[in-house]
Amino acid sequence: MSVLLNSQTEKKYEALKKYINKLDNAAVALSGGVDSSLLAKVCFDVLGDRSIAITIVSPMLSKKELVDAQRVASVIGIRHILLPEKEIESEVRQNPVNRCYFCKKIEFGLVIEEAKRYGVKQVLDGSNADDISDYRPGAKAAKELQVKSPLQVVGLTKNEIRELSRMFCLPTSNKPAFACLASRIPYGEEITGEKLERIEKAEVFLQSLGFREMRVRSHDTIARIEVAPTEREKLFDTELMDRVSQKLKSYGFLYVCMELEGYSLGSLNRKVKK
Repeated sequence: MSVLLNSQTEKKYEALKKYINKLDNAAVALSGGVDSSLLAKVCFDVLGDRSIAITIVSPMLSKKELVDAQRVASVIGIRHILLPEKEIESEVRQNPVNRCYFCKKIEFGLVIEEAKRYGVKQVLDGSNADDISDYRPGAKAAKELQVKSPLQVVGLTKNEIRELSRMFCLPTSNKPAFACLASRIPYGEEITGEKLERIEKAEVFLQSLGFREMRVRSHDTIARIEVAPTEREKLFDTELMDRVSQKLKSYGFLYVCMELEGYSLGSLNRKVKK
Protein backbone atom coordinates (compact mmCIF):
# COMPACT_ATOMS: atom_id res chain seq x y z
CA MET A 1 0.00 0.00 0.00
CA SER A 2 1.59 3.28 -1.11
CA VAL A 3 -0.85 5.29 1.03
CA LEU A 4 -1.07 4.64 4.75
CA LEU A 5 -4.65 4.17 5.94
CA ASN A 6 -5.85 5.17 9.36
CA SER A 7 -6.78 2.18 11.51
CA GLN A 8 -10.54 2.71 11.21
CA THR A 9 -10.47 2.88 7.41
CA GLU A 10 -8.19 -0.15 7.19
CA LYS A 11 -10.53 -2.12 9.46
CA LYS A 12 -13.52 -1.28 7.26
CA TYR A 13 -11.54 -2.13 4.13
CA GLU A 14 -10.72 -5.58 5.51
CA ALA A 15 -14.40 -6.04 6.40
CA LEU A 16 -15.35 -5.09 2.85
CA LYS A 17 -13.02 -7.69 1.36
CA LYS A 18 -14.41 -10.36 3.68
CA TYR A 19 -17.98 -9.40 2.74
CA ILE A 20 -17.23 -9.64 -0.99
CA ASN A 21 -15.23 -12.84 -0.59
CA LYS A 22 -18.37 -14.59 0.70
CA LEU A 23 -20.11 -13.97 -2.64
CA ASP A 24 -19.96 -16.53 -5.42
CA ASN A 25 -19.87 -13.72 -7.96
CA ALA A 26 -20.99 -10.11 -8.26
CA ALA A 27 -22.15 -7.45 -10.72
CA VAL A 28 -21.42 -3.86 -9.75
CA ALA A 29 -23.81 -1.16 -10.95
CA LEU A 30 -21.06 1.19 -12.12
CA SER A 31 -21.98 4.86 -12.53
CA GLY A 32 -18.46 6.20 -12.93
CA GLY A 33 -18.59 7.95 -9.56
CA VAL A 34 -16.24 7.64 -6.59
CA ASP A 35 -18.23 5.02 -4.68
CA SER A 36 -19.15 2.49 -7.36
CA SER A 37 -15.65 2.77 -8.85
CA LEU A 38 -14.01 1.75 -5.57
CA LEU A 39 -16.51 -1.07 -5.15
CA ALA A 40 -15.73 -2.35 -8.65
CA LYS A 41 -12.01 -2.23 -7.87
CA VAL A 42 -12.32 -4.24 -4.64
CA CYS A 43 -14.72 -6.71 -6.25
CA PHE A 44 -12.28 -7.37 -9.07
CA ASP A 45 -9.36 -7.70 -6.64
CA VAL A 46 -11.26 -10.25 -4.55
CA LEU A 47 -13.35 -12.11 -7.14
CA GLY A 48 -11.37 -11.59 -10.34
CA ASP A 49 -13.28 -12.78 -13.41
CA ARG A 50 -16.23 -13.70 -11.22
CA SER A 51 -17.03 -9.99 -11.07
CA ILE A 52 -18.44 -7.71 -13.77
CA ALA A 53 -19.47 -4.06 -13.98
CA ILE A 54 -22.68 -2.90 -15.66
CA THR A 55 -23.54 0.67 -16.64
CA ILE A 56 -27.00 1.80 -17.72
CA VAL A 57 -26.61 4.25 -20.60
CA SER A 58 -29.72 6.42 -20.29
CA PRO A 59 -30.60 10.01 -21.29
CA MET A 60 -30.12 10.90 -17.61
CA LEU A 61 -26.47 9.81 -17.60
CA SER A 62 -24.15 12.55 -18.81
CA LYS A 63 -21.66 11.71 -21.53
CA LYS A 64 -18.81 12.62 -19.17
CA GLU A 65 -20.02 10.14 -16.57
CA LEU A 66 -20.17 7.42 -19.22
CA VAL A 67 -16.60 8.19 -20.29
CA ASP A 68 -15.50 8.13 -16.64
CA ALA A 69 -17.18 4.75 -16.09
CA GLN A 70 -15.45 3.29 -19.15
CA ARG A 71 -12.12 4.75 -18.10
CA VAL A 72 -12.21 3.44 -14.53
CA ALA A 73 -13.36 -0.01 -15.68
CA SER A 74 -10.40 -0.11 -18.05
CA VAL A 75 -7.99 0.93 -15.28
CA ILE A 76 -9.39 -1.74 -12.95
CA GLY A 77 -9.47 -4.42 -15.64
CA ILE A 78 -13.00 -5.52 -14.83
CA ARG A 79 -15.34 -6.68 -17.60
CA HIS A 80 -17.61 -3.74 -18.39
CA ILE A 81 -21.06 -4.07 -19.96
CA LEU A 82 -23.03 -1.10 -21.31
CA LEU A 83 -26.82 -1.38 -21.29
CA PRO A 84 -28.65 1.14 -23.49
CA GLU A 85 -31.86 2.64 -22.08
CA LYS A 86 -33.14 5.05 -24.73
CA GLU A 87 -36.56 5.91 -23.32
CA ILE A 88 -37.49 7.65 -20.07
CA GLU A 89 -40.29 5.60 -18.53
CA SER A 90 -43.52 7.49 -17.76
CA GLU A 91 -43.23 7.03 -13.96
CA VAL A 92 -39.81 8.67 -14.10
CA ARG A 93 -40.70 11.30 -16.69
CA GLN A 94 -43.55 12.61 -14.50
CA ASN A 95 -40.91 13.30 -11.82
CA PRO A 96 -42.78 12.62 -8.55
CA VAL A 97 -40.97 13.10 -5.23
CA ASN A 98 -40.15 9.38 -5.24
CA ARG A 99 -38.89 9.47 -8.83
CA CYS A 100 -35.63 7.88 -7.77
CA TYR A 101 -37.55 4.86 -6.50
CA PHE A 102 -39.14 4.22 -9.92
CA CYS A 103 -35.88 4.95 -11.73
CA LYS A 104 -33.82 2.58 -9.57
CA LYS A 105 -36.52 -0.09 -9.73
CA ILE A 106 -36.31 -0.02 -13.52
CA GLU A 107 -32.54 0.27 -13.80
CA PHE A 108 -31.66 -2.26 -11.11
CA GLY A 109 -34.15 -4.62 -12.76
CA LEU A 110 -32.28 -4.27 -16.05
CA VAL A 111 -28.92 -4.79 -14.34
CA ILE A 112 -30.20 -7.92 -12.57
CA GLU A 113 -31.49 -9.43 -15.80
CA GLU A 114 -28.25 -8.63 -17.63
CA ALA A 115 -26.17 -10.08 -14.79
CA LYS A 116 -28.13 -13.34 -15.05
CA ARG A 117 -27.09 -13.62 -18.69
CA TYR A 118 -23.49 -13.87 -17.43
CA GLY A 119 -24.37 -16.30 -14.67
CA VAL A 120 -24.01 -13.64 -11.97
CA LYS A 121 -26.51 -13.79 -9.14
CA GLN A 122 -25.66 -10.84 -6.87
CA VAL A 123 -25.91 -7.17 -7.86
CA LEU A 124 -24.10 -4.54 -5.78
CA ASP A 125 -24.44 -0.76 -5.70
CA GLY A 126 -22.14 1.96 -4.38
CA SER A 127 -24.32 3.47 -1.64
CA ASN A 128 -22.14 4.52 1.30
CA ALA A 129 -22.65 5.21 5.01
CA ASP A 130 -23.20 8.96 4.45
CA ASP A 131 -26.15 8.28 2.15
CA ILE A 132 -28.30 7.13 5.07
CA SER A 133 -28.79 10.74 6.23
CA ASP A 134 -30.04 11.99 2.81
CA TYR A 135 -33.42 11.57 1.13
CA ARG A 136 -32.87 8.55 -1.12
CA PRO A 137 -36.05 6.73 -2.19
CA GLY A 138 -33.93 4.66 -4.55
CA ALA A 139 -32.67 2.74 -1.51
CA LYS A 140 -36.15 1.24 -1.13
CA ALA A 141 -36.00 -0.13 -4.68
CA ALA A 142 -32.57 -1.61 -4.03
CA LYS A 143 -33.85 -3.35 -0.91
CA GLU A 144 -36.93 -4.73 -2.70
CA LEU A 145 -34.76 -6.17 -5.48
CA GLN A 146 -32.18 -7.50 -3.00
CA VAL A 147 -29.39 -5.29 -4.37
CA LYS A 148 -26.66 -5.14 -1.75
CA SER A 149 -24.66 -2.07 -0.65
CA PRO A 150 -21.37 -3.42 0.79
CA LEU A 151 -19.80 0.02 1.35
CA GLN A 152 -22.77 0.96 3.50
CA VAL A 153 -22.83 -2.39 5.30
CA VAL A 154 -19.22 -1.99 6.51
CA GLY A 155 -19.75 1.70 7.33
CA LEU A 156 -17.44 3.34 4.78
CA THR A 157 -17.98 7.10 4.49
CA LYS A 158 -17.32 9.23 1.42
CA ASN A 159 -14.02 10.54 2.84
CA GLU A 160 -12.85 7.01 3.64
CA ILE A 161 -13.82 5.86 0.15
CA ARG A 162 -11.73 8.68 -1.30
CA GLU A 163 -8.85 7.64 0.96
CA LEU A 164 -9.01 4.08 -0.37
CA SER A 165 -9.38 5.34 -3.94
CA ARG A 166 -6.17 7.34 -3.57
CA MET A 167 -4.44 4.24 -2.25
CA PHE A 168 -5.46 2.40 -5.42
CA CYS A 169 -4.63 5.43 -7.64
CA LEU A 170 -8.14 5.39 -9.08
CA PRO A 171 -8.86 8.33 -11.42
CA THR A 172 -12.06 9.02 -9.46
CA SER A 173 -10.38 9.61 -6.08
CA ASN A 174 -10.83 13.39 -6.14
CA LYS A 175 -13.84 13.51 -8.42
CA PRO A 176 -16.64 15.81 -7.18
CA ALA A 177 -19.93 14.20 -6.19
CA PHE A 178 -22.27 13.82 -9.14
CA ALA A 179 -25.86 12.66 -9.56
CA CYS A 180 -28.00 11.88 -12.60
CA LEU A 181 -29.11 14.84 -14.70
CA ALA A 182 -32.74 14.36 -13.63
CA SER A 183 -31.75 15.53 -10.14
CA ARG A 184 -31.44 19.06 -11.55
CA ILE A 185 -35.19 19.27 -12.28
CA PRO A 186 -37.62 20.07 -9.41
CA TYR A 187 -40.11 17.38 -8.46
CA GLY A 188 -43.39 17.71 -10.33
CA GLU A 189 -41.80 19.24 -13.43
CA GLU A 190 -41.71 16.86 -16.38
CA ILE A 191 -38.35 15.42 -17.38
CA THR A 192 -37.67 15.62 -21.10
CA GLY A 193 -34.69 14.86 -23.29
CA GLU A 194 -34.52 18.52 -24.32
CA LYS A 195 -34.19 19.69 -20.71
CA LEU A 196 -31.56 17.08 -19.89
CA GLU A 197 -29.54 18.04 -22.94
CA ARG A 198 -29.39 21.74 -22.11
CA ILE A 199 -28.58 21.02 -18.46
CA GLU A 200 -25.69 18.83 -19.56
CA LYS A 201 -24.39 21.44 -22.00
CA ALA A 202 -24.61 24.15 -19.34
CA GLU A 203 -22.69 22.11 -16.77
CA VAL A 204 -20.02 21.09 -19.29
CA PHE A 205 -19.55 24.79 -20.11
CA LEU A 206 -19.15 25.72 -16.43
CA GLN A 207 -16.66 22.88 -16.00
CA SER A 208 -14.70 24.25 -18.95
CA LEU A 209 -14.41 27.53 -17.02
CA GLY A 210 -12.80 25.71 -14.11
CA PHE A 211 -15.74 25.26 -11.74
CA ARG A 212 -15.45 21.90 -9.93
CA GLU A 213 -18.46 21.57 -7.67
CA MET A 214 -21.56 22.97 -9.30
CA ARG A 215 -25.05 22.23 -10.55
CA VAL A 216 -27.36 23.89 -13.06
CA ARG A 217 -30.85 23.48 -11.65
CA SER A 218 -33.52 23.76 -14.33
CA HIS A 219 -36.74 25.50 -13.28
CA ASP A 220 -38.65 25.32 -16.56
CA THR A 221 -36.91 27.99 -18.68
CA ILE A 222 -34.84 29.34 -15.75
CA ALA A 223 -31.31 28.12 -15.07
CA ARG A 224 -30.32 28.44 -11.41
CA ILE A 225 -26.56 28.04 -11.07
CA GLU A 226 -25.05 26.59 -7.90
CA VAL A 227 -21.29 26.70 -7.51
CA ALA A 228 -19.30 25.68 -4.43
CA PRO A 229 -19.33 28.41 -1.75
CA THR A 230 -15.56 28.76 -2.16
CA GLU A 231 -15.97 29.28 -5.93
CA ARG A 232 -18.64 31.98 -5.77
CA GLU A 233 -16.15 34.82 -5.86
CA LYS A 234 -14.89 33.61 -9.22
CA LEU A 235 -18.39 33.92 -10.65
CA PHE A 236 -18.81 37.45 -9.22
CA ASP A 237 -17.22 38.96 -12.29
CA THR A 238 -19.41 40.99 -14.62
CA GLU A 239 -17.63 39.91 -17.79
CA LEU A 240 -17.80 36.23 -16.81
CA MET A 241 -21.44 36.52 -15.72
CA ASP A 242 -22.36 37.99 -19.09
CA ARG A 243 -20.51 35.22 -20.86
CA VAL A 244 -22.22 32.50 -18.81
CA SER A 245 -25.64 34.07 -19.27
CA GLN A 246 -25.28 34.34 -23.02
CA LYS A 247 -23.99 30.79 -23.37
CA LEU A 248 -26.76 29.22 -21.27
CA LYS A 249 -29.41 31.19 -23.13
CA SER A 250 -28.01 29.88 -26.38
CA TYR A 251 -28.80 26.39 -25.05
CA GLY A 252 -32.47 27.27 -24.62
CA PHE A 253 -32.78 28.90 -21.18
CA LEU A 254 -34.63 32.22 -21.15
CA TYR A 255 -33.31 33.39 -17.79
CA VAL A 256 -30.10 32.67 -15.88
CA CYS A 257 -29.70 33.25 -12.15
CA MET A 258 -27.46 32.15 -9.28
CA GLU A 259 -28.07 30.53 -5.90
CA LEU A 260 -26.44 33.04 -3.55
CA GLU A 261 -25.56 30.50 -0.86
CA GLY A 262 -23.75 28.34 -3.39
CA TYR A 263 -23.92 24.63 -4.17
CA SER A 264 -25.63 22.36 -1.68
CA LEU A 265 -25.96 18.59 -2.10
CA GLY A 266 -29.58 17.60 -2.72
CA SER A 267 -30.88 21.17 -2.53
CA LEU A 268 -34.06 20.19 -4.39
CA ASN A 269 -34.89 17.85 -1.51
CA ARG A 270 -35.47 20.75 0.89
CA LYS A 271 -39.14 20.91 0.03
CA VAL A 272 -39.51 17.16 0.59
CA LYS A 273 -37.78 17.28 3.98
CA LYS A 274 -40.02 20.12 5.12
